[in-house]
Amino acid sequence: MGRPDVQYLDNPLIRRMPMPIPVHACQCPECLQSTDHPNWPLHHQMNLLLSRLNEQQRRWFVALESNKIGHGGDTLLAHITGMDVETIRRGRRELDAELANQPVDRVRQAGGGRPSAEKKIPRSRPR
Repeated sequence: MGRPDVQYLDNPLIRRMPMPIPVHACQCPECLQSTDHPNWPLHHQMNLLLSRLNEQQRRWFVALESNKIGHGGDTLLAHITGMDVETIRRGRRELDAELANQPVDRVRQAGGGRPSAEKKIPRSRPR
């Protein structure tokens, strides 16, 4: 199947080559004014890295950066990365708990998703 966060080309001649994931354009006030301010390359590299990580890793990395900034970090990083503020806060809570309830071998918690459908088998008629 492949990684869930990577999109694949459906051309049968190409063996499931990953398509490049678009890099989020920073929406912070500095980057919206001009791209030649000193933080633009850092914001671009941060978004480039985030485009290659899975959803847990993105959440934890941005939460760690938010902790470095301190007050207002969640909002600023939400503008820079395009992530929701609540997602960043969730990442900070998970880091504060030292990732205690996070599975090591999977990206999402167990038990999520659609319940499995029961296969409908028609009953045979008595003869």
